[in-house]
Amino acid sequence: MVRVAVISGSASPNRTGAPVVAWIADKLRAAGAEVDVVDLQDLALPFYDEPNLPRLRRYVHQHTKDWSARVDAADAFVFVAPEYNGSFPAILKNALDYLHHEWHYKPAGLVTYGGGLTAGFRGAQALRQILAALYMVPIQEAVAIPFIKEHVDGSGFRPDARMDQAADGMIRELLRVQGVLKTLNMPEPKTDY
Repeated sequence: MVRVAVISGSASPNRTGAPVVAWIADKLRAAGAEVDVVDLQDLALPFYDEPNLPRLRRYVHQHTKDWSARVDAADAFVFVAPEYNGSFPAILKNALDYLHHEWHYKPAGLVTYGGGLTAGFRGAQALRQILAALYMVPIQEAVAIPFIKEHVDGSGFRPDARMDQAADGMIRELLRVQGVLKTLNMPEPKTDY
């Protein structure tokens, strides 16, 4: 079974992404994936505090060792994030920066949202660059949710048909690409550079 970590990339006290995370996690389970929902607000990683480069995997803090194990256990990722000032939230960048090898050769799907028509497109573009630098493979199929407040209420997230269709396409491609990348995702030898 493919293990997919769904990472909630917002820590705003008024965030609207939790119902979106629940929706995409349910869709992944329906597709046969094992899902680990990671709420970065609950994870509470401090601003990067490791004395060594992530590439060396010489972690000294328990929170980093725990985060490393959780990311290492995932076969693929779905990042759910709002757009902030034309990019993605700092809490997500910090979580990505903590690790290096653990992200390698794993596919990543994006679910972005925004308060307006842009639907998180600019944040997704900025995030894709970082994911590629970490040797992840961002899936081209993505879910973009404009006017998020119109789709969230007390009963949860109410996607329209296009959002459902986009999510199904992204999940199919994520699981397909994961199967191909699995052969590349082997433990790497330790290096001293």
